[in-house]
Amino acid sequence: METDRTRALAALSAEPVDLLVIGGGITGAGIARDAALRGIRAALVDKMDFAAGTSSRSSRLIHGGLRYLEQREWGLVLEAAHERAVLRTIAPHLVRPLEFLFPVYRGGRIAPLTLRAGMWLYDWLGGRGAHRHRWLRRKAVAQLEPRLRSRGIKGAALYYDAQADDARLVLATLRSATAAGARAISYTMVTALTKADGTVRGAVIRDMLDPQRREYTVAAAVVVNATGPWVDAVRQLDDPGAAPLLHPTKGTHVLVRRERLGHTHAVTFLSPVDGRVMFVLPAGDLSYIGTTDTEERGDPGDARASGADAVYLLRSANAIFPDARLSPRDILATWSGVRPLLAPAGSDGPDGLPPSRISREHRILEAPSGLVTIAGGKLTTYRIMSREVVDHVARRLKRMDGRRIASRPRTDRLPLPGGEAADLNVVAANLRVRGIADWHAAHLVRLYGSEAAAIASLVERDRALGNPIAPGRPELWAEVVHAVEREMAVRLSDVMIRRLHLFYDDADQGRGVAPHIAARMARLLGWDERRQAAEIEDYEREIARGRAFLREVPRATPEAVS
Repeated sequence: METDRTRALAALSAEPVDLLVIGGGITGAGIARDAALRGIRAALVDKMDFAAGTSSRSSRLIHGGLRYLEQREWGLVLEAAHERAVLRTIAPHLVRPLEFLFPVYRGGRIAPLTLRAGMWLYDWLGGRGAHRHRWLRRKAVAQLEPRLRSRGIKGAALYYDAQADDARLVLATLRSATAAGARAISYTMVTALTKADGTVRGAVIRDMLDPQRREYTVAAAVVVNATGPWVDAVRQLDDPGAAPLLHPTKGTHVLVRRERLGHTHAVTFLSPVDGRVMFVLPAGDLSYIGTTDTEERGDPGDARASGADAVYLLRSANAIFPDARLSPRDILATWSGVRPLLAPAGSDGPDGLPPSRISREHRILEAPSGLVTIAGGKLTTYRIMSREVVDHVARRLKRMDGRRIASRPRTDRLPLPGGEAADLNVVAANLRVRGIADWHAAHLVRLYGSEAAAIASLVERDRALGNPIAPGRPELWAEVVHAVEREMAVRLSDVMIRRLHLFYDDADQGRGVAPHIAARMARLLGWDERRQAAEIEDYEREIARGRAFLREVPRATPEAVS
């Protein structure tokens, strides 16, 4: 299907668009969706896979931002709490309520009364439909989480936020955009911005999957830079002297077996190392611990877990779960994302602020050339950020040629693909009627929602696609076909990491099945043997990069990280 890709790129370069979005993370996807739903001819490009940057390397939470209460960012908490409710409505399969336990200890930075007051405020800002918190005394906490450190505990708050599949949320948003008429092509790098009379009028894009690296010129009335931690790099394509907007920080997570911690709830706690708010979060039979918040000045695409990151996270988790005795060898996988945080106004740096205190607000600005940039923000509020950008684009288009743009679409009510079903239990029951076993049905509904029916249809046409990809795992071969044919996967790592999550969910990170999945993709995409081998080698490098921290802590023991 490489010829299909070539045709798509040629078509994109042949016909001008109203809007070119650079960046296929959650913000870019949201902009493309909002614009297409207003009738704006939109196209989106990304130099990597969709969501391959920060948008698939988050804490996987859609949350009101409890810790922002400490910073008195009431507006951000209110906005985020509203968006949490919206996303649970339009994508219930991808954004699910999750119960958190927040213990308070004697001598800790947050006193019980302070936390209880904060929880009441959090409930109030969450609105009428939000779950209310409960306060638990010591004995109740011990019954709920018996392996949690009991020494010095004063009580705990039990409250709700939401857990999300961040990568698939991006994919669903982008697929909604393409269904409305937008065009999206991954692995297309912007190498230059084109100008007419000093105004940005498009971009030169390079096909990163083409051995010859052919380039195409895309003409656009408006170009939006929505590249997250890369926004300054794109701005410098327009103006090499542009001052940086961002103060990027790195957030690292580590994945371990859940039985080592033995928790039943998500746990919010203060790190004994530096007092930061952290999480231990459930992921099926696994748990992930996060997150760090350290300055990051390198290429965001090269961000990885360091030995110091791993030790910090394990020390923090071991302190709250003292019998876990985790060491770096217990880490199954890691991921690191770079947050595109705004630098404080009027400075080039953090002005003495610790990284965790830098604002999560966003900013939209237009350069003298007309290049529009969206910087900052957070996953939870992407829909509002996107709407504001498209409002700005619509005003630009009206000034340019007087056109009338359709009014704001109700993106808060229009379900994302997979979110159309009112009751996901009914979807699972229908899958069982169609011959999908319970375990596989539950997995399919969790990833695809109502679109799980499309997976069942593939199985009905070819029963071999109903076989598990690996023994003891819920993924079916039909999902690989679905990822290529409907979810825009064009590389092995796209499927392993961001579509099926085998990189994270499988104890072996999918090594055993990667060659077989590559062979299936080769048949679907027309790869030759050389390309197939290259895809496997590249995926192995991804695994090695995520485990490179072990070279930095080769002799670390549980005692060393306790």
